[in-house]
Amino acid sequence: MTSATAQSAALSAEQAKVVLAEVIQAFSAPENAVRMDEARDNACNDMGKMLQFVLPVATQIQQEVIKAYGFSCDGEGVLKFARLVKSYEAQDPEIASLSGKLKALFLPPMTLPPHGPASGGSVAAS
Repeated sequence: MTSATAQSAALSAEQAKVVLAEVIQAFSAPENAVRMDEARDNACNDMGKMLQFVLPVATQIQQEVIKAYGFSCDGEGVLKFARLVKSYEAQDPEIASLSGKLKALFLPPMTLPPHGPASGGSVAAS
């Protein structure tokens, strides 16, 4: 990686907010909304299938936006952008909020299966 690429991909907190907002907006573009809906339908709320179908589409949508800001147009570029955003989350509540909105667009709400005495595995006393 050249130093020019590294420098162009270094965003200030304000720039990171702009890029996050653009990425979130890209998910609501009609063609991307259709792509995400199809991926979610294929995944059927199965976490393994979410990784197989939804995550690649979400990654592509992000790549289309962040490449204009100096990030490489591959999975590594998305990871670098995610690390940069993460580094600003603790300092800036707006970035933390935008980051949460972005994650909610492609990660399903996690529902934990019941774990208790009634969930099996224990022998009922008679």
